Amino acid sequence: MIFSPAKLAGVLLITPQVFRDGRGFFLESYNQARFAAAGIPDAFVQDNHSRSVKGALRGLHFQREPAAQGKLVRAIRGDIFDVVVDIRPDSPTFGQWLSEILSAENMRMLYVPPGFAHGFLALRDDTEVLYKVTRPYAPEHDRGIIWNDPTLNIAWPDVGAPYVVSEKDRAHPRLRDALAA
Repeated sequence: MIFSPAKLAGVLLITPQVFRDGRGFFLESYNQARFAAAGIPDAFVQDNHSRSVKGALRGLHFQREPAAQGKLVRAIRGDIFDVVVDIRPDSPTFGQWLSEILSAENMRMLYVPPGFAHGFLALRDDTEVLYKVTRPYAPEHDRGIIWNDPTLNIAWPDVGAPYVVSEKDRAHPRLRDALAA
């Protein structure tokens, strides 16, 4: 695996080694020792799986302490425009975001450490995303930031149709208010 630091400290783009032959392919999607050597020390405690229609926009989600989560995200079918926002108030990159295309084709993964909000846009129908988290889901610590917060100015791509956003995600506040809640 190749662990590449992203422009936001702590976020890693992970490119697995893929072995292909006439039967298909094989890849190692997680190896505790390799992840620890790359600076991902937490053990993952929960796996999540979502399936989305083209244009489904999920996020921007995070959990507050003491339940803040690290996430290991990958698309196993279709592709996503994956977004990470630095929400660490003392960080020099606070409020900055980055994006990566994660797809079944490129097989890349993104590690999102605690202290970041995360969301994604499905770029194709029947897109499936798997992600591991370092803390269980805790509804009392669940928070979010509105996906189109003008202070973030995220350049979400056009998918040729209106985005499909849940009522819960449409009700999230802007960054400045999300951290105060």
